[in-house]
Amino acid sequence: MKLKSIAFASSLLIALPALPAPAAPTEQFFPVLVYRTGAYAPNGTPWANGYVDYLKLVNARGGMNGVKITYEECETGYATDRSVECYERLKGKGATVFQPLSTGATFALTEKAPGDKIPLITAGYGRSESADGGVFKWNFPLLGTYWVAADVLLQHIAKKEGGWDKLKGKKIALVYHDSPYGKEPIPLLQERAKMHGFELQLLPVTAPGVEQKATWLQVRQSKPDYTLLWGWGVMNSTALKEAQATGYPREKMYGVWWAGAEPDVKDVGDGAKGYSAVTIQHGAEPNAKVVQDVLKELHAKGQGTGPKEEVGQVLYMRGLLSAMLGVEGVKRAQERFGKGKHMDGEQVRWGLENLALDQKKLDALGLAGVMRPVSTSCVDHMGSSWARVHSWDGKQWHFTSDWYQADDSIIKPLVKATAERYATEKKLTRRTPEDCQS
Repeated sequence: MKLKSIAFASSLLIALPALPAPAAPTEQFFPVLVYRTGAYAPNGTPWANGYVDYLKLVNARGGMNGVKITYEECETGYATDRSVECYERLKGKGATVFQPLSTGATFALTEKAPGDKIPLITAGYGRSESADGGVFKWNFPLLGTYWVAADVLLQHIAKKEGGWDKLKGKKIALVYHDSPYGKEPIPLLQERAKMHGFELQLLPVTAPGVEQKATWLQVRQSKPDYTLLWGWGVMNSTALKEAQATGYPREKMYGVWWAGAEPDVKDVGDGAKGYSAVTIQHGAEPNAKVVQDVLKELHAKGQGTGPKEEVGQVLYMRGLLSAMLGVEGVKRAQERFGKGKHMDGEQVRWGLENLALDQKKLDALGLAGVMRPVSTSCVDHMGSSWARVHSWDGKQWHFTSDWYQADDSIIKPLVKATAERYATEKKLTRRTPEDCQS
């Protein structure tokens, strides 16, 4: 009886049809690390709105060659530990790419991304040396790093003074957020100070930066010829108010691109008039075609993410462009691995490493006049080092410079030396030409 049962069970197994292989996912998951709460919410919220609106816009147009985008927000409060928690929670959902929106979080996730094989886009922030794709295979500081920002600001100041030689004997202060973010420009500024003979004064501000009276007392006493502001969130408007209170000319203040948006100046109004900041290519772009598309295809239908009047403002555009870079990385990967297919982390990494956003593509994306072409490679994970300066006239931002390009003769050796030091510390070997083709 027992043998008959076994034989009957075996015949049932043989008769059962083979199960179909699991279907490949037809959606692409974009985790969205945001901070809509806490001290940095006024700046983090418009970035998040621009990011999510772009993902919605792509879906409204049929997705990425037919592949729809799914996304999930995770609130970090700009805290590194919470950013890591969000990363760990969302990475298993088939994450396409992470954008930490925090230099501190970028430092932490740089250690995790290689093992998880998920690329990191850090457009305009993060580790400056991660532009070296030969060491940082999974990091993409697209459009510019803090060394690019610092170099362009110094170029602008030198031009204003009548040449690099005119900086000799000048005093330039750096008022910076006392965090990995705020410390990033220091190596480049120190290098330029040695080259041109100006004095660099370093003035750290404890986060979040609501108390700066002692800092601006030092500024008043030392009377720097120029002051660079490397702030974020409430630190920026506080600095401008303190400068006004101590009589320091706003015309001599220049911010990084995270200190040059509407939330930084709107509460200061005329008190911020004359203040300038470097831009990561774009500024406020109310007339851009992509902005008009968002208003027409999303907000006019009640599907926008934030307030309509915010669309096209500086940080909104930063978020929108960050999402665009991720989407274009996926689409570039699809050109090699299959249009209309889901791309995994390694495939998206290849796409980001082979971006080729020429002017024709940018125009088609509605970004004419907003940014310049971007082209990456195995060794160049930044892709572009162009920037402009815009100034606040009391009511709005407007460009006050032509395009500048960061000086490769200074930045490239600094990137290579710092990346090599990291590789030695972490016992990493530089990528081979064969790996670059993978």
